[in-house]
Amino acid sequence: MHISRVDLNLFIVFEAIYDEGSITRASQKMNLTQPAISHALGRLRELFGDPLFVRRDKTMVPTPLARSIIEPVRQSLRGFELTLTGLDRFDPASAKRQFTLALRPVLEPSLLPPLMARLAANAPQVDLAVLQSERGALESELAAGTLDAAIDVLVPLSGDIRHSRIGTDNTVVLARQEHPRVGAGLDLYTYLQQEHILVSSRRRGPGFEDFELSRLGLQRRVRLRCRHYFAACRVVSQTDLVLAMPERYARVVNQQFGNQILAFPLPMPAIDNHLYWHANVEHDPANIWLREQVLAAMQGLGPALT
Repeated sequence: MHISRVDLNLFIVFEAIYDEGSITRASQKMNLTQPAISHALGRLRELFGDPLFVRRDKTMVPTPLARSIIEPVRQSLRGFELTLTGLDRFDPASAKRQFTLALRPVLEPSLLPPLMARLAANAPQVDLAVLQSERGALESELAAGTLDAAIDVLVPLSGDIRHSRIGTDNTVVLARQEHPRVGAGLDLYTYLQQEHILVSSRRRGPGFEDFELSRLGLQRRVRLRCRHYFAACRVVSQTDLVLAMPERYARVVNQQFGNQILAFPLPMPAIDNHLYWHANVEHDPANIWLREQVLAAMQGLGPALT
């Protein structure tokens, strides 16, 4: 079937139903009646020869075909949107839009305050949604436009994903004040004799510091594995466990606990942070502006302190 015989508005409805999981919410989102949405879905079903969505309880669940075409549909809609809004202009002072940024949780406390201060001063009607993206889905989300940009460590991605190194961090060790075996300095032997906290979102597997220790045939005892550095810092303040973590985040989250912040007793690779975006927004003025704001906020943090 030639594209000239297809109503492109149907794909806007398709995306809305996919995102909302409901004809009712899709109609509210698009400011259309439910019968209008249902009629559009009927035409789409006829076009594809597939139900596209199956009702389960109160949710419209996408079929395998719907899942397979959602990303190409999103990319095409974003391309039309960029064309119609004009690629040659973006005025942050008057723009009304929301950017979506994937961000490592450890960067949120240090990066978001200066970034939001810049938006408040220069773009009063621009909103920001920050989320954590699974690294395996990072490329597809950037391609689909569900993410405008992302900040993460160096990740192997295809040439369609652009990236730039925008900052670096060090690894430090936290121990409570008056720790009986850890003083103002920390050597490798003393470090290995302690019981440790490992912060990870994964259920099992070593931490980044364990890889460096293993290169030397060394191993530490992980007494506690948990998901959040805030909780780990609190445990450190009340026990003799020690914790390795990124320095910038340590400086922020440790303010209320007053733990010692010590240099890691082994040369560790720097933790590089990279800004990612898709090639199809390489020259989009709005995305360029967003990347500039992120870079300026990141540079304003200065170098890591160790």
